[in-house]
Amino acid sequence: ILLILGFLSILAVIALIAVAVTQNKPLPKNIKYGIVLDAGSSHTNLYVYEWPAEKENDTGVVKQVEVCKVEGPGISGYSHATEEAGPSLVQCLQQAKEVIPSAQHKETPVYLGATAGMRLLRLQNKSAADKVLSSVENTLRLAPFSFQGARIITGQEEGAYGWITINYLLGNFKQVSGWKKLLHSLTSLSETSGALDLGGASTQITFVSKDLSWESPENQLYFRLYGKDYQVYTHSFLCYGKDQALQQKLARDLQATWIDFYFQTVESSSLLDPCFHQGYQRTINISDFFKNPCTSDKKKELPFSQLHIEGEGDYQKCRENIQTLFNKTDCRYSSCSFNGIYLPPLQGDFGAFSAFYFVMNFLNLTSEPKPLALNKVTSAIESFCTRPWQEVKTAYHNIKEKYLSEYCFSGAYILSLLENGYEFTENNWQMIHFLGKIGSSDAGWTLGYMLNLTNMIPAEDPAEPPLSHGSYVGLMVLCSLVLVSVLLFAWLLFHKPKCLQKGIV
Repeated sequence: ILLILGFLSILAVIALIAVAVTQNKPLPKNIKYGIVLDAGSSHTNLYVYEWPAEKENDTGVVKQVEVCKVEGPGISGYSHATEEAGPSLVQCLQQAKEVIPSAQHKETPVYLGATAGMRLLRLQNKSAADKVLSSVENTLRLAPFSFQGARIITGQEEGAYGWITINYLLGNFKQVSGWKKLLHSLTSLSETSGALDLGGASTQITFVSKDLSWESPENQLYFRLYGKDYQVYTHSFLCYGKDQALQQKLARDLQATWIDFYFQTVESSSLLDPCFHQGYQRTINISDFFKNPCTSDKKKELPFSQLHIEGEGDYQKCRENIQTLFNKTDCRYSSCSFNGIYLPPLQGDFGAFSAFYFVMNFLNLTSEPKPLALNKVTSAIESFCTRPWQEVKTAYHNIKEKYLSEYCFSGAYILSLLENGYEFTENNWQMIHFLGKIGSSDAGWTLGYMLNLTNMIPAEDPAEPPLSHGSYVGLMVLCSLVLVSVLLFAWLLFHKPKCLQKGIV
């Protein structure tokens, strides 16, 4: 009898283990894909994302699998040849076709979001902006994907989607299930991270604020994600991206010296600029310069058609010039950033991405495991700005001259924006983390945009059993082993075999 019971117990255990292994065997992958095109002011990027279909409403499962930089300018740069805007995207769409299995092309959504460059073009020439979007839409409709729209997103949307992206990728929405969810809630009280985004034409600041007042409701957003409410402050500053900020600075420099220029009768005139390296020279056309909505209000009648800029390489003077872009005098709220815009007290960590990261990474200020102190960052940028242009050009010969020549200004501008504009100080500077990628995905607004439009972040926490299927089967096997052991021990205790009884006697 004992042998029979033991044999049956072993069979039961083998059967339970077989069930567990069979039930938890990896299933064939059922992957879904999505495409988002980020049509920025200076260029367009195409991103391909993938996620397991069976986990469509779990966060933390979407990952970036491809990025393609579209050759040429951003779509707003086709205002004089609007019919060429759409065809410029074809090469990257072809790349997406090769990454995504052909059987899934028709079901793959494709979205295009245009940002500040197109917002400016719409202000300057609405007809041209509409034609550019129409050209882009026609091209995307011809692609084998499921076209879901091409539109100009607002600055507030850009800020909000960037905030969603980085917190999604960092796992700050506590996207765990089963027993891990209970463990996470007991051991982690992690807050969300703020988002700092810098493009060519605009910049955004977005963060959760416990001190958000009703002073400026237009800068407030409310999200309910996974059963939790988030009260978010966000604002987008149009014309304060790094490219347009440079245009604004040059326009102000012209304003400050236009009386001297007015009495000149030459075809071009020179302007010393402390934000360019000593020895650098650039010529700009005055007629093109003031067509920009960011500089049109500063237009002056000048007797020459071209302005010749010569670099001076003086960091301190550069910072002084840049600081005039931020009006800190007019504020009708309890606290402001600049230009009279309400800003609650800064709270928590901030992820700074896009041009914030690209510029600081070029200046070798993102390689340390911990953020550098503000004084070290300032010293590094100042040191770079004082280098002669020829030396810089030789050291970085593989970088396009247009981009290389503006890193001094961009570095100084980033410090001015963060210090003078948003009032980060030496005390909280190290709360800023410059992010290029989080895992395999680029930090930016595009992932948040797709997650929102595909409804992959539910407002309420999905109802789930307390244990995952694997945990359930494992516990069943363990409990069965314990039960068999107890029964066998009880039988032996109360029904001793004769051989044992004789031994005891």
